[in-house]
Amino acid sequence: MNLYVMRHASAGTRRANPVLDVRRPLDKQGKRDCLLLGNTLSSMNVAFDLVVSSPLKRSLQTASLVGTETGYEQKILLSDALAPQATFAQFQKLLAECSGYESLLVVGHSPNLVQFLGLLLQPAATAQEDCERRPAAVRLRKGAIARLTLDRGAAMLQWMLDPRVVGKLYASSTSKSRRKTSRK
Repeated sequence: MNLYVMRHASAGTRRANPVLDVRRPLDKQGKRDCLLLGNTLSSMNVAFDLVVSSPLKRSLQTASLVGTETGYEQKILLSDALAPQATFAQFQKLLAECSGYESLLVVGHSPNLVQFLGLLLQPAATAQEDCERRPAAVRLRKGAIARLTLDRGAAMLQWMLDPRVVGKLYASSTSKSRRKTSRK
């Protein structure tokens, strides 16, 4: 399975009231980052068989914008296994349920999604070691995506895309390709 792990894009500042924070939408920069990233993924011929999102608004918007740009037309599945309070066991159960899909995009939140990613990159441990092991250190910024291949044992990280890098690449590719030179 090709697993794409994405952290939701920029959604402004966190609200003190947790009820209001659940409904916090993406800001302008977050929407722009999603569209650029989706466009980049599309140009890389990345397509998703299934898109799963946290039920929070900012994650659902991120999944929707990126999915639309890559040609995903099915319904986005909402899962509490990607919510901010989810556990690694819930996340593993979600992956097991989606094992029939070849290409899966999951969109969630930090810090748990980053921890899940770090734990996936480690070799399998026994049940006792599972409680004691620390996840591999991975930095996944808002709007960033990582591609992993899941086989038996540890997952393998194929690549990561950061929205700031994608923005810089897009800006440099749309500007003039020839350097200015003097004709004197």
